[in-house]
Amino acid sequence: MKNVYSSFAQAVEKIEDGSTIMVGGFGLCGIPENLILALVETGVKDLTVISNNCGVDDWGLGLLLKNKQIKKMVGSYVGENKEFERQVLSGEIEVELLPQGTLAEKIRAGGAGIPAFYTPAGVGTPIALGKETRHFNGKEYVLEEALVADYSLVRAHKADRMGNLIYNKTARNFSPMIAAAGKVTIAEVEELYDIGELDPNMIHTPSVYVQALIVGEQQKRIERLTVSN
Repeated sequence: MKNVYSSFAQAVEKIEDGSTIMVGGFGLCGIPENLILALVETGVKDLTVISNNCGVDDWGLGLLLKNKQIKKMVGSYVGENKEFERQVLSGEIEVELLPQGTLAEKIRAGGAGIPAFYTPAGVGTPIALGKETRHFNGKEYVLEEALVADYSLVRAHKADRMGNLIYNKTARNFSPMIAAAGKVTIAEVEELYDIGELDPNMIHTPSVYVQALIVGEQQKRIERLTVSN
C-alpha cells in the first residue's frame, strides 16, 4: 500500500528550493489545487514548473507565480493570467513555450524512458532555434528532448490504497503522462478505496507510477463562466 498523507503540508514538505515539478491540469480543470495551496504556504522558491499553463491570477499555479516562487515556467499557453504576462515582459521569470502536442509528447516520452524524439511541429520557427533537425522522407523534423520532474502533482477522482488512479472525464487531461514522468508522484484524490474495490479495466494511472496519496475536497473553480440567455 502507498503512503496516505494526513495533511497537504506534510505531502509537499520534501519539495525543496530549485526543484522541478510537473503539475496536472488544463486551465483550472483537474488541477491538484490543495497541493498547490500547500506549496504556496511552504514558501519554497526557484521552482521550475512544467504544466500546460500557469493557472489564473488568483488560483492554481497563479498563486505560486504571484508569490514569486516560480523561476522558470515550461508550458504551452500563457492566457488568462495578467501577472504571468507582467513577469514575462519584465524579465522576472524565464518561460519556455512549446506547441501543446510537443509538450504532451515531451512529458509522455519522459515517463516512457525515451530521451528524445523528432517532430515536425515548430520547424522553421523560433522554437527550433539551436535544436538539431533532420529530414525523413523528404520532410524536416526538429529534435525535442523529453521532460522529467523531481515531483509530479496530479489530481484524481478515485484511487485505491495501492495508488491506482481514475480521473474524471476531461479532468484527466495531462495527468496520466505527468504522473509517469515524475520521480515522486503525489496524487490528490477525491475518493479513496480499499484494494480490490476499483475495476482494474477502468484504471488510468497504474500504481507503479504513484508514490503517495492524500484525500481532499476541491473547490473546482470555473475559469470563465459562460451562460445562455
